Amino acid sequence: MIKPLGDRVLVEPNAKEETTVSGIVLPDTAKEKPQEGTIVAVGVGSLTKDGERVALEVKAGDRVLFSKYAGTEIKYEGKEYLIMKESDIHAIVG
Repeated sequence: MIKPLGDRVLVEPNAKEETTVSGIVLPDTAKEKPQEGTIVAVGVGSLTKDGERVALEVKAGDRVLFSKYAGTEIKYEGKEYLIMKESDIHAIVG
């Protein structure tokens, strides 16, 4: 499994619907990037200048909203994930 470092999180983006309301199938090139996903793993948090650890506000299992172009896309064991900083997350859904 992938373990993010510091204040980074591993997010599994939620797939968007592949057809429009009128039934038109959208190709991958026409789809918007997802902005919602589920956190799979979190890092241990960032360090302050004094060396104190600041814990993350999110945890594995949280559904979150994040910036459209946030994170780095990776593929691991056939699944697509994003690794991003906690600061790229705007809200917890739920």
